Amino acid sequence: MEKQAQSQQRSVVTVSQLNRDARVTIEQRFNQVWVTGELSNFARPRSGHWYFTLKDNNAQVRCAMFANRNLRVSMQPSDGQQVLIRGRVSLYENRGDFQIIVDQMEPAGEGALRQAFDALKLKLASEGLFATEHKQPIPQRPESAVIVSSASGAALQDVLAVWRRRYPRLRVTLIPTAVQGVEAEAQILAALAAAERLQPDVVLLTRGGGSLEDLWCFNLESVARAIYALAVPTVAAIGHEIDVTIADFVADLRAPTPSAAAELMVPDAEDLADQVDARYRQMRNLMRGQLRHRALLLHNTALQLVSPQTHIQQNWQRLDDTRRRLGAATHNSLNNRNTQLDKVESRLRLLGPGPRMQLAHQQLATVHQQLHIRWQQTLNQYQTRLANLVRMLEGVSPLPTLARGYAIVRNAEGQVIESADALTAGERISAQLAEGAVTATVDNIDPSASLQPGS
Repeated sequence: MEKQAQSQQRSVVTVSQLNRDARVTIEQRFNQVWVTGELSNFARPRSGHWYFTLKDNNAQVRCAMFANRNLRVSMQPSDGQQVLIRGRVSLYENRGDFQIIVDQMEPAGEGALRQAFDALKLKLASEGLFATEHKQPIPQRPESAVIVSSASGAALQDVLAVWRRRYPRLRVTLIPTAVQGVEAEAQILAALAAAERLQPDVVLLTRGGGSLEDLWCFNLESVARAIYALAVPTVAAIGHEIDVTIADFVADLRAPTPSAAAELMVPDAEDLADQVDARYRQMRNLMRGQLRHRALLLHNTALQLVSPQTHIQQNWQRLDDTRRRLGAATHNSLNNRNTQLDKVESRLRLLGPGPRMQLAHQQLATVHQQLHIRWQQTLNQYQTRLANLVRMLEGVSPLPTLARGYAIVRNAEGQVIESADALTAGERISAQLAEGAVTATVDNIDPSASLQPGS
């Protein structure tokens, strides 16, 4: 009875179920990773997919980069190269192989700054320097402000022009500092310390746009910790709207441009405008919180789903494996038959000439014919299975549909648009084509228009 109870309590799964559950768990934990290492065992089969091993001195990991991704790689990969890859960690269910599905590859040196940025961002985020609960509120009607910026930069003039127009009563103090180069770090740290001693209502740290190298002083850990330690509310407006630095994450408020920061920091009118602005920020923060919550729910739900792309990628690998096994089986079969023929010929030579040799030749011809028929039948069977697999892949792939001129249209949140009613004029949309993608703005919407046959 005890053995029977223990047997009933066992949770038994198949190998397929185990590998599938392991793949889902791994993909949830490692949704996207950056990994650097040395290329080895690089293979490029006729399918166009890349299979290789990424290794360092102590370990290695299998990688697969499919044709729709490796077409965008500008470098020519080969064994021994040091590369930086981005991808998601997965499991090839058929063999239980731990692997990385790669979607980007570049020489290792080009990503050094981005790796340093991501590593510091992760470190400071884990310490809570970016946490919302540590953000100080920006005063609605500041009386004094300190600007930490270059005295000759256009960003300073943009900020002062906005403040003179919107809030001329604000008392402004400039602490000039270098905003790029080797001397920038020490000057910025000194300027932030001086700004805190002045005890203004708010501090603005700003500069104009530039490359990642130009903005690197605002990605330094010392500058980030100095901003975090300020007792004065701090606004960061570094570069253009697309530029994001560590200083932006640590600051109490991040503005996309210097002019936008100037507008965010002061009101445009007296009490009524201040009240309207406060209500607006309150509603905006509530909406952002709801959107982040909904986005998290959507992301968690999406992780539980198996995307068609995953099925296609798994089938691509199965197809490559089947092709390799077919070639190996055919080669082994031919080698075995040739060995048998050699043995028959040796026995015939020992038996001598005459009728026995004639009979042996007839038997040899029969065996050769049977071998050819069996080999042809085997080859036809594998070719039929291969053709069926190709048709199955083409049936589930969206690429043939895209190649006929269709496109997948998504809104700014990445949702697929099925009806014109889901769009509004001026909204940004993106369209995935058979080759490449485009981004556009909706100028006109005609819900009554429909696709006619032959159009």
